Amino acid sequence: MNTTDHALLRLLHLSSAGLPVGAYAFSHGLEYAIEASWLKSDSDIERWLSMQLRFSIAALDLPILLRLDRALAESDVDAVRYWNALILASRETRELQLTDTATGLALQKLMPEFGMPVIAMQGPVSFVTVFAQAARYWQIRSEMAALGFCWSWIENQVNAATKLLPMGQTQAQRMMHTLQGRIPAVIDVAGNVADDDLGVSLPALSLASMHHETQYSRLFRS
Repeated sequence: MNTTDHALLRLLHLSSAGLPVGAYAFSHGLEYAIEASWLKSDSDIERWLSMQLRFSIAALDLPILLRLDRALAESDVDAVRYWNALILASRETRELQLTDTATGLALQKLMPEFGMPVIAMQGPVSFVTVFAQAARYWQIRSEMAALGFCWSWIENQVNAATKLLPMGQTQAQRMMHTLQGRIPAVIDVAGNVADDDLGVSLPALSLASMHHETQYSRLFRS
């Protein structure tokens, strides 16, 4: 993949864990899965995250990110609102939707600071939608935006794991290295998902997310 230096720098900015959108506050159910001893080691977590990459990120987030990019390129605001509503409706639990809308709203509030126009969604906005808007404004190609989106998700999840499991930085870096190697295949899968096949069905993830809502003691919001 080739891109301009300017677009690459913007992509690094957009994908940075330091972007103040609060992603560090969400574990996507990982906290409960570790608390319940479903995941006991770094290899367990790596498999858990790999499954989400293949059957959640590649099946819903990235395909809609690509569709949003096309809609934005065509200035089709109705399509942008449609895909935004669809991805929010596809979140299987309250906490997973909260993760999406809280980070989406935070990124949307940052957009004027970057000189970006904000498209009114007439309701909650998904992080995927705002991420796509920022990428389009900064002329980041959709495939590159998808790569950055995956990397940002992996980095936040692995960082959460290091706070929840006795796992050193070397193990964490090894996990990120392994998971990032799966990103190109995940993007390829996402590019071939038909409209009728959009969606996620990961029962363990949904159960972990639901149980986390009432977990007695927790570090993360989801």
